[in-house]
Amino acid sequence: MIDVAIIDYGMGNLRSVAKAIEHVAPDKQVVVTSDPAVVAAAGRVVFPGQGAMPDCMRELDARGLHEVVIEAAASKPFLGICIGQQMLFEHSEEGNVTGLGVFEGNVVRFHGTGAIPTPEGGHLKVPHMGWNQVYQSGPHPLWDGIPDGERFYFVHSYHVVPSVQARIAARTEYGARFTSAVARDNIFAVQFHPEKSAHAGLQMLANFVRWAP
Repeated sequence: MIDVAIIDYGMGNLRSVAKAIEHVAPDKQVVVTSDPAVVAAAGRVVFPGQGAMPDCMRELDARGLHEVVIEAAASKPFLGICIGQQMLFEHSEEGNVTGLGVFEGNVVRFHGTGAIPTPEGGHLKVPHMGWNQVYQSGPHPLWDGIPDGERFYFVHSYHVVPSVQARIAARTEYGARFTSAVARDNIFAVQFHPEKSAHAGLQMLANFVRWAP
């Protein structure tokens, strides 16, 4: 059986995710696939992505992956990354597009058209790009071995706003506090890129491969 399926819908550098997981779990079979049957048969699923959400949703539908992603999110260990987190929500301001509706809530843009004012009179750039601290909302198996406030790598202009506060697994400060990770049952999803986040990111991926929700 395939241990980890990384969903390929044509958006993003999925090989870096695969290589990072292979590094922390060399005994596991990891595949990058756009085949719904392979995704359905895998033991656990990673749903990454980057780019614009309307394009991502369109490509997901074009490859016949819409339903299998929802099914995987309901039935097996599931990790969403970046746009893969945003697509799990009901609606995005980016292109006024409907998401998968796995989580209640919306995806919104950082305030301002190009920069966020700061109390000191400066500006924070949009997109939010680079390393930033992630503050955990509480214990979770995917946080094992990762200190609260650890730094992870971000690249995004939009972020999720969950309707249910209990779903928030972490927050990050960028002009204001935003949700940077969500969790429910067998699903964990993050705005940052663990595959680009050095030791902390590799620790999270190793935790995911071992996770038995």
